[in-house]
Amino acid sequence: MPAACAVEMIHTMSLIHDDLPCMDNDDLRRGKPTNHKVYGEDVAVLAGDALLSFAFEHLASATSSDVSPARVVRAVGELAKAIGTEGLVAGQVVDISSEGLDLNDVGLDHLEFIHLHKTAALLEASAVLGGIVGGGSDEEIERLRKFARCIGLLFQVVDDILDVTKSSQELGKTAGKDLIADKLTYPKLMGLEKSREFAEKLNREARDQLLGFDSDKVAPLLALANYIANRQN
Repeated sequence: MPAACAVEMIHTMSLIHDDLPCMDNDDLRRGKPTNHKVYGEDVAVLAGDALLSFAFEHLASATSSDVSPARVVRAVGELAKAIGTEGLVAGQVVDISSEGLDLNDVGLDHLEFIHLHKTAALLEASAVLGGIVGGGSDEEIERLRKFARCIGLLFQVVDDILDVTKSSQELGKTAGKDLIADKLTYPKLMGLEKSREFAEKLNREARDQLLGFDSDKVAPLLALANYIANRQN
């Protein structure tokens, strides 16, 4: 549970910072005003910073004594990598610098880099931390990593589709903001129908990574993949 809580703290931090005017400049999150709209930009930045530090404190100090110190250290390193210059930060930098780029200058590899280092990176950490603290083998952990990368990209493809097909009221956040900001999206590069086909492909590939695991244990992960593929907001 401490590992799950740590990831959720990091996730919340990333949303608070992502909504800031200097980033995505969003006023709505989950149907409510974003943190900086309620408490101000200064408190929003500090709230994110506090969640970031507390995530590592909690992971390091609250993990069960049944988990070996070596596995705790490995988990801390995995989470740090996921949010640093090889993860969230890298993806966000490329995302911001890509606004307004000519479609002739970029391709799917560029877009995939962004989302593998943003959405997928944190989902990857979630799955891998579970494997590490749960005593999984290196092979099992790597299969969980590949599963998470697939559902991470799947989440973003679906998110991009919903952004152009749903209203703000349906989404609980500002619809069409990627189009307004001239951001790279899957529908923009591939078209809506090809984006839907790509989402189906990612869902299949994610499920394939779980073949051979205990069916009862991976049932929640299979349900998660299906939920992401079929979500409406």
